[in-house]
Amino acid sequence: MTDRYDTGMSVRRSVLGDAHVDRAEAKKTAFDEPFQSLITEGAWGTVWASDRISRRERSMLTLALLAACGNFEEIPMHIRATARTGASKEDVMEVFQHVAIYAGVPRANHALKLAKETFAEMETNDE
Repeated sequence: MTDRYDTGMSVRRSVLGDAHVDRAEAKKTAFDEPFQSLITEGAWGTVWASDRISRRERSMLTLALLAACGNFEEIPMHIRATARTGASKEDVMEVFQHVAIYAGVPRANHALKLAKETFAEMETNDE
């Protein structure tokens, strides 16, 4: 493994939590291992590891981009990550208001629905 991979795994665990990363690692196969390494090194070991902007800001940017591009499947995971990145519920609402104006109300509305469901689950599970 590379230093960037090790850094990426550390950041990934810090943002997403050990339980999430352990589940993902357990599902990894020889087929998707190159893709998982790419994400760990690129997304987590390079982008998320940079200290140029805070993890709170990265979390907000990630949620905005996921919603704006219609990549809704990862929104709950990144909502759960806000507990570790410092992005508040108010921050998330601001993010989706921006999405509504710049990328469309339907996408923001769906992202907000997912956020509400995920925050409710987090409160129930005391995450």
